[in-house]
Amino acid sequence: MGAPQGRTGRPELTRERKRRGMSQEDAAEVVGVSSTTWARWERGEQGVRARHRRLIAAAFGADAAEVERWVDGWTAGGTTPWPFADCGASEPMATVKAAEQLWRLEMDPSRRHLLATLPFVPAALGEWLASVAYDAPVRAVAGQGLGRSVGHADAVRVRAACEGFRQMDMRFGAGLVRPVVVRYLNEVVTPLLRGRYDERVGAELMSAAAAMTGMAGWTAFDMGNHGQAQRHFGVALSLAKAGDDPLTAAWVLTEMTQQALHIDQARWAVRLAGAAVDSAREAQAPPRVMALLTLRQAWATAAQAKPVRSGDRHSAHQVEHLIAETERSYAQGATDRDPEWVALHDLPELGAEMGRCWALLGEHQRALRCAETAVAAFEGKFARSAQFNRMHAAESYLGLGELDQALHTARPAVPTARSLSSTRAVEFVERFTAQLEPHRDVIAVREFREHVRTELAA
Repeated sequence: MGAPQGRTGRPELTRERKRRGMSQEDAAEVVGVSSTTWARWERGEQGVRARHRRLIAAAFGADAAEVERWVDGWTAGGTTPWPFADCGASEPMATVKAAEQLWRLEMDPSRRHLLATLPFVPAALGEWLASVAYDAPVRAVAGQGLGRSVGHADAVRVRAACEGFRQMDMRFGAGLVRPVVVRYLNEVVTPLLRGRYDERVGAELMSAAAAMTGMAGWTAFDMGNHGQAQRHFGVALSLAKAGDDPLTAAWVLTEMTQQALHIDQARWAVRLAGAAVDSAREAQAPPRVMALLTLRQAWATAAQAKPVRSGDRHSAHQVEHLIAETERSYAQGATDRDPEWVALHDLPELGAEMGRCWALLGEHQRALRCAETAVAAFEGKFARSAQFNRMHAAESYLGLGELDQALHTARPAVPTARSLSSTRAVEFVERFTAQLEPHRDVIAVREFREHVRTELAA
């Protein structure tokens, strides 16, 4: 993250700033950092995070590769970090090769930042969804590589490691977990895929690799690196198909749904959510899997229709029906077919997501009850989830016209956002702060905004 060896400072970053007639203070303001931080960047004394690289690119009207050259002193040349064409690969070994390439690039310091600044490309989703829906199942996968013999226990260990990483992510945020996940993929999963195994173990291994790759996509999403997350999700889908594992494919699709919702791609969220539900139904998924997928479908439907603004009562009734279906499915209880990941989506987690649906329907009182119940359940256990729902509760109070209570609820979530290793945690605070604009002249709002500025700057 610092200046490359053999260089003094970042002269190209300085030169590009001056070319645009900007002082260090001007550049710092448009990127949202202190002038001291910007000066340290130019002197090469401090690393430049992926989020700030994207902001520099936007402020300077440059592409990601240019910013990488200014910051790290290398040029991407004519190569792309990962070919989209490989994502829907129907041949298992082509899928494995694409996966290994992506994981190897993640470990290359000269390419890692470029991956983190890649844009989200909605058009790529169409090809992936078509592959999931229409491509014939791949033939069984057997490994005949030069590596060691791989067995059922190896795939089980990969699954167990993935669940451990999920627990850490829930507690601390993705920033602490992500480096370990991508290193595990490169150093543990790659040698397994290159090993020798029969068709049964091959299917289990592809499925486990898909789950871990989906975890890499999730952590990139939580850190705000949406193009990077998208590429991992695409590879995870292909690996799940290679392992003939529609439930893992459904999980990847529903995580992609949540990403699309977060970045205001509601139309794609509806399509992704529908594909997840279809994949799970075809596999006769257990009830609690269907509960999660149906709820994400409700969330996507509400986000696309925006019934509060549009007055679309048909869509509002559809969302309410999907929420009721979610509750019925969850009430059927757990089964021995439940995948590991469904355990994390328990009643408080589903209730929190129901709250997002109610908020989009303008039912702020219902949304508030869901958020406050979730905060009580997550407090002291999953700090990030508690912080998210505190901000959702604050937004609900604002929707109810209770400004003072909204500010009171949001205030303790601000230092938590700073302490978590999660870009989304900061983004939820910033979103709430933006919603306070109609009340900008209120003294309490000015004080809250100054509190946010001071905390996040620290």
